[in-house]
Amino acid sequence: MQALQQFLPLIIIFGIFYFILIRPQQQKQKKHKLMLDSMQKGDKVITIGGIYGIIRDIKGETLTLEVAKDVVINTTRNAIGVKREK
Repeated sequence: MQALQQFLPLIIIFGIFYFILIRPQQQKQKKHKLMLDSMQKGDKVITIGGIYGIIRDIKGETLTLEVAKDVVINTTRNAIGVKREK
């Protein structure tokens, strides 16, 4: 009984950390992964480096982005930060 009383504050602190820090981060990562998996040709995206582009081709983990007229770059799926609305 006394051991439980000693560890109860630690358990409560861990619970608070889980619900305030860990769980929201896991949900954010899951949402980002779903966004990366749902990307298609023609989607407007912004890379984590701040480059705006339109997806022109997808080959596995490699994306071809058109960043200006007749200017394309290759990047990985993981380099995409957000998908913009069409």
